Amino acid sequence: MQTPSPSETADRGSDVHFYEPATGHGLAHDPFKAIVAPRVIGWMSTRSADGRLNLAPYSFFGAFAGSPPVIGFSSEGRKDTLRNVEQTGEFVWNLCSRELAEAMNRSSAPVAPEVDEFELAGLTPVAGRKVSVPHVGESPAALECRLLQVIRLHDLDGRPMDNWLALGQVVGVHIRKAFLNQGLFDTHAAQPILRAGYQGDYARLGDMFQMLRPRS
Repeated sequence: MQTPSPSETADRGSDVHFYEPATGHGLAHDPFKAIVAPRVIGWMSTRSADGRLNLAPYSFFGAFAGSPPVIGFSSEGRKDTLRNVEQTGEFVWNLCSRELAEAMNRSSAPVAPEVDEFELAGLTPVAGRKVSVPHVGESPAALECRLLQVIRLHDLDGRPMDNWLALGQVVGVHIRKAFLNQGLFDTHAAQPILRAGYQGDYARLGDMFQMLRPRS
């Protein structure tokens, strides 16, 4: 069955806008990142082989396993963070809270590799326990990681994309005690900010609710 184009769908008066990414979305802006939202920010700190510090936020970030814990981020293009991770095999994820939003934004500036984004953003680098990479001292929580693998993504036709997925195993966890409540990490108090919508659009954590999965 042939899929109708966006214009054909609109002509039929459908209440659903359908499009194929390969042929265009037919909208004012690409909605992909607005649909797959909100997304936790991958605020990654790294160290180059010659000791230069780097701190940068990534839009594509997530957790992929719990035991052992594995997290990953995807780099669009071979940026300093990816090169540092490949050189040293280490990185740290820093939780970006609402109060750290402006500092995180400053760390996203397109600066030369020799620029220290910790200093640029006015943040405190705190030495790692299990890795040589420092974490953001002001962050409510940070995850020290050792690299598992870097995977270059390929499209359906097998063509290599300009995207690399770096996966790391968490080997150390830092939690500021102010965000521990009766032995639980208080996510709501930490107020992680999230990527949402289009360029420049962020969200903060809203109401939380509990829903337990059914038991067999």
